[in-house]
Formats: sequence, C-alpha cells, structure tokens
Amino acid sequence: MEKIKKLVKKMFTRDIILYVIFGVLTTLVSIGSFYVMANILNWNEDLSNFIAIALAILFAYITNKDLVFHSKAKGVREKFNEFLKFIAGRAVTMIIEFFGCFILFKTPIPAIISKCAINVIIVILNFLISKFYTFKEMEK
Repeated sequence: MEKIKKLVKKMFTRDIILYVIFGVLTTLVSIGSFYVMANILNWNEDLSNFIAIALAILFAYITNKDLVFHSKAKGVREKFNEFLKFIAGRAVTMIIEFFGCFILFKTPIPAIISKCAINVIIVILNFLISKFYTFKEMEK
C-alpha cells in the first residue's frame, strides 16, 4: 500500500496536474477550432486541422511557459532559444498529428473521433518534450 501511495504521489505532481488541465484546454482549442472550421464554416478538413493545430500550439506555449513549467529563461537570447525549442517540439508532434489525422480521415471513423484519439497521444508526447527538452533548466 505504501508503494502505491508513493507512486500516486510521484505521478500526480503539480506540474503534471497543471499540464493535464492546460493540455485539456489546448485540446479543446484544437478540437473546438477544428469543429468550427470543418463543420460550421465547411472548410476542408485538412486545412481546418492544420489551422487548429497552429492555434493550439500558440495557446500551449503561452500557458506552459509560465503557468506549468515556470520558465527560468532570462534575457532575450535564452527566451528566444526556449521558444524555438518549443516550436521544434511542437512541429514534430504537429507532423505526427497531421499525418495521423490525414490517415484516419480516410477511414469510416468520424473525423472528430479521429482527431480526439490522436490528441491523446499528442498531449503525452508534448508533456515529455516540454519537461525534458524545452523547459529543462539550462546548464550553467
């Protein structure tokens, strides 16, 4: 029982709880904007997905930098490097998300369900990239 308590305490850190909250909100930005563009505005699903991903990335950067990972970057150069790392990490997951959805949109699975399923994988990957690459404290 003590091992389970330690595991739960380790898994539910402040960073993870905040990341999950903002990850859910980022996913809502992505899915909500996708839904509006694809279903209400009747835009092409692939274009709608691309724009939705870009909006979600911007929202994630703003929330993650200060509210989740408490960026320690100082000065313009460090902040710019951190932003580039964030964009690079998100570019990788954007490609995964875009092509994952591109493939799933060709199946009988409804597009919105495909988008939601891919987003679960993307949230996990983005946390790992942010925690261990983007917002990792700089070595002095």
